[in-house]
Amino acid sequence: MDEQVRHIDVVIPVFNEEEIIETLYQRTSAALDGMTGWSWRMILVNDGSSDTTWALIEQLHARDPRVVGVDLARNFGHQPAILAGLEQANADIVVTMDGDLQDPPELIPQLVAPIVAGECDIATAMRRSRKERGIRGFLLRAFHKLFKWISDFPIDEETGTYCAMSRRAHDHFVALQERNRFFPGLRAWVGFEHTMVEYDRDERLGGEPKQTMARLFRYAFDAIFSFSYKPLRLIFFAGTAVFVTGLALAAWFLARRLSGVETAEQGFTTLVTLILVFGGSNLMAIGVLGQYLGRIYDEVKHRPHYIVRTVLDQPTEQDA
Repeated sequence: MDEQVRHIDVVIPVFNEEEIIETLYQRTSAALDGMTGWSWRMILVNDGSSDTTWALIEQLHARDPRVVGVDLARNFGHQPAILAGLEQANADIVVTMDGDLQDPPELIPQLVAPIVAGECDIATAMRRSRKERGIRGFLLRAFHKLFKWISDFPIDEETGTYCAMSRRAHDHFVALQERNRFFPGLRAWVGFEHTMVEYDRDERLGGEPKQTMARLFRYAFDAIFSFSYKPLRLIFFAGTAVFVTGLALAAWFLARRLSGVETAEQGFTTLVTLILVFGGSNLMAIGVLGQYLGRIYDEVKHRPHYIVRTVLDQPTEQDA
């Protein structure tokens, strides 16, 4: 990317972040103001907050027109909220980050630098360490390791939504139409040259995490079933193994009967165990197939990813 690049948009989805949105604005705007020669917009996407988050975004926009507010009609979820912001962005470089300040805005210049230098089209922030503890931290780390193994193409561990994209990478990303979106997976699928920028993830600035465990599990399912056929392959291989084992046992019992050895053994416990094991295996297989089928059903309905209630913006020089 040449030296004429002077416009950057930062997309930040927020949900019930009234406690920290002012600090988010102050730190992000300070980081962007420090990038000499750049104009910028901060696109805050309100994902159906039930507190005063949207009112605070309106106040920020009134104070600083570079703050763009996008108010969704309801809570559509983290991934649709990111897409809503990306579809509002039109700068030469687009940055995406979460609004809880665990990802420091001060890292933005380091993410932008390799794109400006022409080294890559996507610069992704990769966590050296993370502050989540307990069961939540364990599950997050386990998910990243599992997904790295199960994915059908390489995706870097310990990366999230925090990244910078060139205009062409952004345009290709936005053009992807699937509903069940997993941001890191789609970003890797788009391709282009990637660069990793390491950082230490901070603790959440205030309040409780807005991503509940139920939402995180759904996010994990979207990642696994949208970017891997391995669950289907595992079902096939497990079924094949059971079939071959059954044939071997049938041959063994037949050989014993033909040789005159008694085969009618008493074994109620064994019978019940086998029924439960194979019945449970069948239900698990049906569940995996249902995950894929449900996603197909979602896709063919062709509903919009989100609905916007209000956009607070004003024309800027990059709109010209």
